[in-house]
Amino acid sequence: VLKDNLTAIVVDDLNPIVEIAGLLNSNGKKYSVRGEGSTTLMDLRSGPTVFIGAYDNQWTLRLLKPLRFHFVNDASMLHFGIVDSTSKTPSPWIVDRTQQIATNNYREYAIVARFTDTTTGKLAIVAAGVGRGGTIAAGDFLTDSAQIAPILKAAGDKRNIELVLSTPIIGGEPGTARVEAAYTW
Repeated sequence: VLKDNLTAIVVDDLNPIVEIAGLLNSNGKKYSVRGEGSTTLMDLRSGPTVFIGAYDNQWTLRLLKPLRFHFVNDASMLHFGIVDSTSKTPSPWIVDRTQQIATNNYREYAIVARFTDTTTGKLAIVAAGVGRGGTIAAGDFLTDSAQIAPILKAAGDKRNIELVLSTPIIGGEPGTARVEAAYTW
């Protein structure tokens, strides 16, 4: 009997993983790639961590939940999005799954964040979209120095940054991301 513990990866998360791993590699940083299901709290406490994807990564959802911007969905699982926990108005950053499936042309949203996680005490980096296009756009944004440098400069000495991005999805493919909201602390 051949025992095989298969680990699956969401193909749409692969592009951001490769981009971020390439950036780390080109800067001489050591890293390992682990799946959401095989990652433990002890793993997260051992050093900085990059989280890719939202609804396919429970660690991302858990770590972002106490932050200002985080992911939500309705009970019918037809509306997924990002909310601003300080706002009293309905979130404009919602993806309607019926439109997404019917047209494959819609606006997608993502969170890019850098913060010290209070549970682990370690640096956490997030590149996660409401759907596949958002995660791809978040990875592109995070690894593009022309896009991220002005954000880091504007943050100044504040170590924690959270961004909400949007990108058009045309024919199922994401366009260039733009910043919808930013928060530093």
